[in-house]
Amino acid sequence: TDIPVIPDLEEVQEEDLAMQLAAPPSVQVNRVLTYYDLDKDLMKYAAFQTLDGDVDLKLLTKVLAPEHELQEDDVSWHWDHLFTEVSSELVTDWDLGHSEKEG
Repeated sequence: TDIPVIPDLEEVQEEDLAMQLAAPPSVQVNRVLTYYDLDKDLMKYAAFQTLDGDVDLKLLTKVLAPEHELQEDDVSWHWDHLFTEVSSELVTDWDLGHSEKEG
């Protein structure tokens, strides 16, 4: 009775949990909050105005930038143009630094 038994390959494949996939979690999302909703909630609830009950965040909430100041227009970047612009600025800075060292 103490003799070890070599399992069949079929039994091992059935017990292999690594081959099984878990079902993805199901999360119901009603809606995504806008900046306006987040700003309104920030000022409305006192829980957001302190951190760990010790740090007062009221001053920070007064100076946060509004949404319209954070919005930027989309600008397309072109690799050749950016590379030329950055490299010319670096060469100009290098020439100015090199001429100051000589002078």
